[in-house]
Amino acid sequence: MTALSAEGQPPLDCALCDRLAAFRNDNRNKFPEFYNSPVHSFGDDQARLLIVGLAPGLRGANRTGRPFTGDYAGDLLYPTLVEFGFADGTYGADPDDGLTLRDCRITNAVRCVPPENKPTGPEINTCRPFLAAEIEAMPRITAILGLGLIAHNAVLATMGEKRSAYKFVHGARHTLASGVTLFDSYHCSRYNVNTRRLTTEMFHDVVGSIRSFLAPDG
Repeated sequence: MTALSAEGQPPLDCALCDRLAAFRNDNRNKFPEFYNSPVHSFGDDQARLLIVGLAPGLRGANRTGRPFTGDYAGDLLYPTLVEFGFADGTYGADPDDGLTLRDCRITNAVRCVPPENKPTGPEINTCRPFLAAEIEAMPRITAILGLGLIAHNAVLATMGEKRSAYKFVHGARHTLASGVTLFDSYHCSRYNVNTRRLTTEMFHDVVGSIRSFLAPDG
């Protein structure tokens, strides 16, 4: 049985996945100054947009305790959200940088940092109840941005949809049976950006389309 904390987030000592718990414990010994716990979501649960990533990075969210904060992906994600009105402030790669989200919430398909940034299928499945609780706790959710194939598939599985009905394609949008619209983007990882699989312009196009879909919330 999956244990949820009072606010629907995984407990900081979550032990549901043996491999991930062991990896966290190893990192506590190697990097005692790091956060080294399941990373909770960032943003207001009254938001209409939920962004779903893959998992915390070892020296990113696993270090800072805030999704996409302190690693390369955040350098593209957060300034883009500011530019399109989904965040206020200046991203400083630090949870104390004062950045706030506007009508947007950010989470991951897997809440604990996995070895080599590669969660296993069973780990993704085990963490799914937390994503389900996340979506359930957002009464105004209208759009979800899935960053990469794993996030895309995790959202579909969480919402009871068949993968075959909604193929992952960068820039695609899918209207799910619930009425929520799922937008797809390649993950804004260092590898994808450096290889130009994902350019700044490509990512802006996706977030801009979400901005057009969600008229600014007065």
